[in-house]
Order: sequence, then C-alpha cells, then structure tokens
Amino acid sequence: MIPPQVREILEEMRTERIRGASWLAKKGAEAYLLLSELLVGKELERALSEMRKEIPSINPTMASLYNLSRFIPVSSSPELVRARAEEFLRLMDEARREIGNIGSELVDDGEVVITHSFSSAVLEVLSSAWRKGKRFRVILTESSPDYEGIALANELDFLGIPHEVITDAQLGLFARRATLALVGADNVTRDGAVLNKAGTYLLALACHDAGVPFYVAAESFKFHPELEAEEVEIVERPYHRQGHRVRNYLFDVTPWKYVRGIITELGVLVPPKEI
Repeated sequence: MIPPQVREILEEMRTERIRGASWLAKKGAEAYLLLSELLVGKELERALSEMRKEIPSINPTMASLYNLSRFIPVSSSPELVRARAEEFLRLMDEARREIGNIGSELVDDGEVVITHSFSSAVLEVLSSAWRKGKRFRVILTESSPDYEGIALANELDFLGIPHEVITDAQLGLFARRATLALVGADNVTRDGAVLNKAGTYLLALACHDAGVPFYVAAESFKFHPELEAEEVEIVERPYHRQGHRVRNYLFDVTPWKYVRGIITELGVLVPPKEI
C-alpha cells in the first residue's frame, strides 16, 4: 500500500497544469525518495509494485513517467530505492545542463526563436545562449487553455531576454517572422514522432512551409523504448466554456519528417534513424 504522504505527491502531480514532463519526473523521483524513508521489506516491495502502475497512469502520454517507473527497481531495500531515485535526479540535472550547452550552439546572434508551451529544456537552451553573450529575441504563444506560455514569458522577463507573446491562432503568421523554431517534448516515440503540447504540430507545419528549421529539445528519458506514435494514449482533459464542452487533447503528434533534429544530452539526433 502506498503511504498517504506519498499519495499527496502523486495527487499534486496529477493536478499540475503548467509544468511538463521534466517537472513531473522530478516529483515522481521525490515520491520514491520519500517512500524509501517510510517503508522497508515486503511493505516497500508491494508499494513499489503499485508505483510501477501508478506513476505512468498520472499522464500516460509522458514517456518520462514510464521510464522513471522502470528505472526504480521493485526491491525490499530502501537503500537501493533511494540510491536509484537520487541517481535519476542527478542524471536529470546533468541532461538539462548538457542540452542547454549543445542547443545554445544552434542559436546565433540576431536569431528570432519561435516556441510553443513551456519546456524546461527549451528554457535551458535560451538561458545558456544568453549567458554566452548571444543576443536574440523570442516569439512565444500564450498556449491556451492553461497558458503555459505566460509562465515561460515570466522566466524570460527574469532573464532579460526580449520576447513577445502571441495567441495560438497566430502561429502561422508569426512562423514566417522567425529564423528558428525550438520546442520541448513529452514523448519521443520509437518511430521518431514527437508528442508535445497541442499546437506543436501546427507550428511544425507552418515552419515547414516557411522554410524555418524546427528543432526539439528533449532529455533521453523522454524517449519511449517501446511505443510508436499510434500506440501512445493522448490525454484529453475536460474543458468547458460558456456552457459548451470544448475538446481539449493536451498533446498532438508531430511526424519526424518535420523535425530537423532532437537536441539531447547525447547530441543532436536525426529522427528516426538515430533514435
């Protein structure tokens, strides 16, 4: 049985609206750390078996949660569980920093970067490029209905990176004013497709039409080792406005042919052959 204290973390993960796959994976690892402090022996083993199902079910679209649940062994040893959870958190931090360093080399002075939603990997690329003295500006969508883009705009304000926020409906118009597109990912499938905030596919199409290179920034733990694009369950969240039900799938699928490269801690991969 999963202890109530750990259940609280899982519920916090389930209700989160703004932050994406990396944040959820980090919270999940913290849940495992807490579990290792509360249980030992057979009780720990049973709880870990439950967690292996519970963690991915929080958001079945996100490969990070699936990979986290497999990274932590079902064991009766709290020391082993704690060590693996700490290792996952360390690898996460290292991956994000390396993605920032690698991705920043793709950003040139005078660049106009367009992005959609909030991605910690994208933010790391932009902040790393800015720290290196490169000067550019960012076009970002508000990313309705949860407005993750506003959260990114707040981060760019703090860093002093010039930017403008657009409505999602203007993606096609503003893609033509960009020189580089950069988005995050919640899942990269075996066949090279990218699942990210709904609207990403539309941005990729607009960039393809305008000749703007489209890159994805994603840590390797967001690569699904088993599923292809059509096998991934895409989560839909209930949403109503002025008495009408509005369809609200959280993610869409961008085929690999629209992706110039995927920036990972291992380098820039060309999908699908290098995945």
